[in-house]
Amino acid sequence: MKIQEVISVLEEWAPRSYQESYDNSGLIVGDRSAEVQKCLVSLDCIEAVVDEAIEKGVELIVSHHPIVFNGLKSLTGKNYVERVIIKAIQNNIAIYAIHTNLDNVETGVNYKIGEKLQLNDLRILSPKAGHLQKLVTFVPQEHIEPVKNALYKAGVGAIGNYTECSFQVKGTGNYKANQGSNPFLGEVGKRHEESEFRVEFIFPAHAAQSIVQALKQSHPYEEVAFDIYALENENPQLGSGMVGELADEMEPQEFLAHVKSSLNTACIRHTKAPGKKIRKVAFCGGSGSFLLRQAMSQKADAYITGDFKYHEFFDADGKLMILDVGHFESEQFTIDLIAEKIQENFPTFAVLKTGIDTNPISYYK
Repeated sequence: MKIQEVISVLEEWAPRSYQESYDNSGLIVGDRSAEVQKCLVSLDCIEAVVDEAIEKGVELIVSHHPIVFNGLKSLTGKNYVERVIIKAIQNNIAIYAIHTNLDNVETGVNYKIGEKLQLNDLRILSPKAGHLQKLVTFVPQEHIEPVKNALYKAGVGAIGNYTECSFQVKGTGNYKANQGSNPFLGEVGKRHEESEFRVEFIFPAHAAQSIVQALKQSHPYEEVAFDIYALENENPQLGSGMVGELADEMEPQEFLAHVKSSLNTACIRHTKAPGKKIRKVAFCGGSGSFLLRQAMSQKADAYITGDFKYHEFFDADGKLMILDVGHFESEQFTIDLIAEKIQENFPTFAVLKTGIDTNPISYYK
């Protein structure tokens, strides 16, 4: 199997266009066309993980965090980042990172956390705008269903928890086929009028190329008329953090114990209980203090994330309970998430999960 085949599955799930501007997801080291028989999944790609890959004969490391965030001006081994890159290249090991694009998809990092916390009615906490487009095309009446079905299959028409959504209105199209054309309807050199439907669909912007291809392949006309519009609508299936609800409300101390056990964390830094039971829970894997206001606007009783600073805890203002469970601890189940996705697409492919604890933080107990 080629490395590109694994990448294609990962990027269909979490397109690179969904990553944040500061991020560096994608293939960091390696040749997309190289053969691969084993991959190793980790949260971080540190030297010990590369050593593990060498020991186990692995050709591809898939990590959540990119080993390279900023540009490298030299490769002399002066720090752990450069040493990782050098060792990977020397041993023909590719490194692929799937970071904030996996944070932002509905079935990504945060969905896994929601499962671990046993929350119901999971939804994106802060949906992103600017990632949707609208396709408008014009189809002769007899061919509407084949065209719509081809486009639905290509990925148009999803709005929240609904699929195969479209709008159509009847009208009349006209055109004149010039010399050298081969009109499906009408005659060369004569203006032709045809009963057509204007059909509209919403689709994720990253899929535009494949959707236009599906339109042209399914449409009967030699020249297909269509428009694509950029939308500012929020996409409820894409964004930062999530929010959900416990099956039964919990007392704050009971909730703390539930989170500690569910997320397998050594300790939890938290604000004082807000004087109410916990039912609605907002959360974000990794560093999520930037979403506190959104959690409060959703009237969450608690907000779980990592990397809160001292003064940021004051911002809870008694309105909700902040739980800082640690960056690594909040994202550790991402290893299982990635491994499961690769394995379900390639059942006979060797997918290994790292045995290295890459958490740079230790706790004195």
